[in-house]
Formats: sequence, C-alpha cells, structure tokens
Amino acid sequence: MRAAAGSQSLEIQIHPGDIRKRVRYFFLSRRHLILWSLVGLLYLAGVALAAAVAPGVVGGLMSRREYQGLISERRLQGERLQALVGRMDDLDRHAQALWLRMDAIFLVYGLPPVRPRGGAHPVAAADPRSIYGETIAEGRRLQGRLRERLQGLDASVSEVSAFESSHPEQVRTTPSICPLRGRDLVLVGSFGRRRSPFTHEMEVHSGADLAAPVGTPIHATADGVVTFAGQVPLGRSALWYRYGNLVIVQNGDGFVTLFGHDDRIEVRAGQRVKRGDPLATVGKTGWATSPHLHYEIRRRDAGGDYRPVDPLIYILDRHWPNEDRLLVEARTGPPLQGFEPLPVPAGRQH
Repeated sequence: MRAAAGSQSLEIQIHPGDIRKRVRYFFLSRRHLILWSLVGLLYLAGVALAAAVAPGVVGGLMSRREYQGLISERRLQGERLQALVGRMDDLDRHAQALWLRMDAIFLVYGLPPVRPRGGAHPVAAADPRSIYGETIAEGRRLQGRLRERLQGLDASVSEVSAFESSHPEQVRTTPSICPLRGRDLVLVGSFGRRRSPFTHEMEVHSGADLAAPVGTPIHATADGVVTFAGQVPLGRSALWYRYGNLVIVQNGDGFVTLFGHDDRIEVRAGQRVKRGDPLATVGKTGWATSPHLHYEIRRRDAGGDYRPVDPLIYILDRHWPNEDRLLVEARTGPPLQGFEPLPVPAGRQH
C-alpha cells in the first residue's frame, strides 16, 4: 500500500501468493478515504452503542415482567379491599339493627330514646394517588360510623343493665317476649285502624293477630296474675265477646296483657303466672275467620288509664318488617283513640 506521488489518492496493491497470478491494484481518492473512514467509525460507534445499551434492554424486559406482576398484585389487593369494605358495610347494617333493638328496649322500659353518639361523621376525601381512592374513603367513613355506633351501643347496654339491676320487679312484669314459640306463625293483623273482615267497616284494632295452628301453646309474656279466663258475656261487652275464649293477665302496676280466640284455657282467675308459663292454646273461638291469637298489651299512662300500645314493639325476641317505622310511630304518633275499655278492672297486682 502506498500513496501515489503527486496525487491525492492512495494506491493499494494486492500480490497473490502465486506469482503466475496478476497483481491487483486499487486506487482510492481522498474522498473515498474519508467516506470509508466514516463508515468504519460509524460501525465502531454502533458496536460500542450496542454494547452499552444491551444491559438496559435486558433490564427493561425484566422490569416489564415485574411491572405486570405489580399490576396483578394491585388488582388482587383491590379486590380484597372491596371485599373488606363490603364486609364493613354488612357490619354497619347489623349495628343499625342492634341500634333499633336497643331503642325498642328503651321504649319498653319507658326510658328516654337512644341518641346517637357524636354528630355526623365527616366524609373522608378520596386519595387521588390511588385508583381505589373512593373505596378507601368509603371504608374510612364506614369505620368511623361503625365505631360511633358500637360506642353508643356499649353505653346503652350499660344503661339498660343498670336499670334492670335497680328495677327487678318492673323487668319481670314488663311484656317482652312473643306469646307463641317456634317459627310456625304469621302476622295477619296489625295494630291500629283497619277494615273489619266481617262488617267491612273501618274499626280500631287494638292488638296484633298472630296466625298459628290450632293447639299451639300460648305463653305468658311477663309475670303477673290472671284476672279473667273465659268468654266475656255478650251482655257485658259485644266487642270483647267477639274474642271468644280470652285470658287477661295483670302484669304488675304497669301493664295488662290479653290473649283472645283461644281454643283451650289452661289457667284460672287469680292464678299467678311467670313469663313463659302456658296460658292457653291457639284456636278460632269467637269472631275468627281462621286460627290465630289476638295479642294485646295495655300500658298504664300518666293519668292512670290503661291504653293499647303496639304489641310488636314489646316482642323483643323476634324481628318484624319496618321496625324503624314502628318505633317512630310509637314515640311520636298520637295515641290510639276509640278503643274499647277493658272488660275487667285493672289495678295494682297483689
């Protein structure tokens, strides 16, 4: 290889090993030299760049797999979060049901209504950094409300326990259970005004009708003394005569409970009974279209009169539809008017 004299080119001679073969000559101008030099430099630069980038490409492929794994883990954690919030919502509804039950106990005992602790729980702001921000905020809101309700329930339970300890006689003589046991019963008549199934006129229904098979035992709902057992004569009261075989129990100084349409009566007037004792069996005596128990509670008011109250509220061992509405009506609604007086005098239990 040599440079041609007096020129701006490069001569390259290639001599083969066999002298019989001709020598090859290549002449490269300056422009060719610069061009091939640039090609060589670009090739070397590409090799160097590939060597430098290769670890990053491999790392990027690995990071992509890790990223997909993180996406899957986030989705799984999100599903768990939503399940936990759903469970917390179920607990909140259960706490609300317990709250209603506690309010009913307060009403039965004549205590002031249960008041929620604290004010409205502030709405938690959603975290914009998370796609589950709204779910997290809802969970925090439920957590705060549930904590307040549980604290209120704890205080209410303590108050009821203290009341029961200091008023044992009132507790024993306050109606608080269902007069019929088991699940084989249906509510067929509610407390208040209704249309008579016989006259089709509007009338006052001062109790609740619980349908059950004939012969189902009827139990005392509180301690007391039987003041009447039999059928009220038509000449004394046409309305009470319609209830057929009837048992009336004086429960302390505050309540009177009545059990109508009985088939067989198992107590007598003057007999003392305790909560849960058998009184009679379900029948369809008197004006009854089907076997059922007419259960009625009369509560003594401030004036000394015994007024009908909704007996469903005093059945604390069962749940009824629209219990929240029943409680509101019992506390705020006007007392029942136009009801029939008791067929026998009510007064202090001796």
